[in-house]
Amino acid sequence: MRIQIVDDNETNLMLFEQIALRVAEDVTVECFADPVKALEDARASLPDLVLVDYMMPVMDGHQFLVEIRKLPGGRDVPILMITAAGERSVRQKALELGATDFLTKPVDPTEVRVRLANLLALRRSHLRLHDRNRWLAEEVRKATQAISAREHELVVRLSKAAEFRDPETGGHIQRMAHYSALIARGMGLAPDLCDLILRASPMHDVGKLGIPDGILLKPGRLDSNEFEVMKRHPGIGHAILDGSASQLIALGAEIALTHHEKFDGSGYPNGLAGEDIPLTGRIVAVADVFDALTSERPYKVAWEVERARAFLIEGRGSHFDPACVDAFINAWDEAMAIKARFIDDFPDHGENVEQAIA
Repeated sequence: MRIQIVDDNETNLMLFEQIALRVAEDVTVECFADPVKALEDARASLPDLVLVDYMMPVMDGHQFLVEIRKLPGGRDVPILMITAAGERSVRQKALELGATDFLTKPVDPTEVRVRLANLLALRRSHLRLHDRNRWLAEEVRKATQAISAREHELVVRLSKAAEFRDPETGGHIQRMAHYSALIARGMGLAPDLCDLILRASPMHDVGKLGIPDGILLKPGRLDSNEFEVMKRHPGIGHAILDGSASQLIALGAEIALTHHEKFDGSGYPNGLAGEDIPLTGRIVAVADVFDALTSERPYKVAWEVERARAFLIEGRGSHFDPACVDAFINAWDEAMAIKARFIDDFPDHGENVEQAIA
């Protein structure tokens, strides 16, 4: 523990130094006859306790006290001020400015030692509390990180479960998630929300777990009755994910329910239109459709990217939110980098993709 003593009287400095050295074994003492130099030293390394005289040239004790309290962490340092016996207004002002305690001249050495010991004990308690708070903050950070990791694991496992039943690939999940985050960033959403969309969007088709294999795995176009069954998967996905206290899972539920809605109200399952469709659903709609169009499946060939781009532009204001399309098109080079990064490995197959975008 470091005690700083500031007094323009050399005799007082020597007396206070000897008293302070007897307070505790781990104490170091630094004495200053010049308060300006003492303040410079405090700026370089904040002391644990300050004993300062009031009456000094250049800078009195009040001024010194004000400057110490301005330093980072300076409000937490105990300050003991020495004043003359008749200077009641000085003592009151010192307390108002943040002095922790004061002594009056002539001082009693025993009283000085006891006061210093008490103030050092106060400082030690504060430092222990500060360390504990820092430890608690770190533990909270670790716990929050662990919860986030478990949530992410749940998302990955749910997405894989749906993937095992769906002819779509893990590449699709990765691409559409990164496309979604790309669109979100282009629309100026907060970084934390963009990251949440990146992690939640892979759950968009988890409701396909509830679709019969004969429909889900059919290697061709669905008839009208089959397509009506397929249209239930947003509601199923929402039912699986809804009600979670997790922000990530709750966002996944919202995306699962709304990513097949269309901007003009002709989508499903609820026929929402415009801004009645949650923004995350509007974002994922663009990302999901673009990847569905440009990806090969066992039952279809992939569209060329320029054809898919034209489809998005043509669907501005009808199928898609124009702002979402614009954000995606404006980041075209980044989108193509995402497409190149996550590649599928499918054999040759082939027909149309109309129901993939319905």
